[in-house]
Amino acid sequence: MLEKYKTVYEGGEGEIIEKKSRFIATVRPVNTEEEALAFIEEMKKKYWDARHNCYVYSVGKNREYTRCSDDGEPSGTAGRPMLDVILGENIYNVAAVVTRYFGGVLLGTGGLVRAYSKSLQEGLAVSTIIEKTHGISMEIITDYAGIGKIQYIAGEQRLPILDTEYTDKVVVHLLVPSDQIQITEKKITQATNGRARLKKDRDLYYAAVNGEIKIFQE
Repeated sequence: MLEKYKTVYEGGEGEIIEKKSRFIATVRPVNTEEEALAFIEEMKKKYWDARHNCYVYSVGKNREYTRCSDDGEPSGTAGRPMLDVILGENIYNVAAVVTRYFGGVLLGTGGLVRAYSKSLQEGLAVSTIIEKTHGISMEIITDYAGIGKIQYIAGEQRLPILDTEYTDKVVVHLLVPSDQIQITEKKITQATNGRARLKKDRDLYYAAVNGEIKIFQE
């Protein structure tokens, strides 16, 4: 299991012109190979009149489903350079199609590699890329004397507080990265002299999206 990984939250479309050829890069988040293949077919239908619709996708925490295609361009000049961009940016669960409308001028193998790489980089630049962190939602039940200490620990370790319920006691739901679970439990137990009750609610992934914390069930 990946503790952290980068992925696409919202896809985008970037475009470059290289010696009169038009390169359109469309990026999409995908969770299965079937989604990736359906997206590729969608782009081929949308740009049915283009000379080439080259693609790449990488799906799975271990990149179990990773493929790329030159779609008629000289071998190794389109799909592989696009895959190198995805791997270089270390992005998971992503698919991209770069559509080329031929402008009448041959680019040569080096020119093609640069054009397909650059166009995909443009597509990624206008997409929303996030970093998901694996962790747990920790439920903490404490008295009013302990809430300030828990809030201090959360702030010190930069742990997002999902919500806080105030009744005759205080219930706090805290997001804790996997690699900080033990130290967080120890600090809270020590700070409250063992009075706080801690329970692991659920495993999850979370990420900051436009300044807000979003939770993902995977």
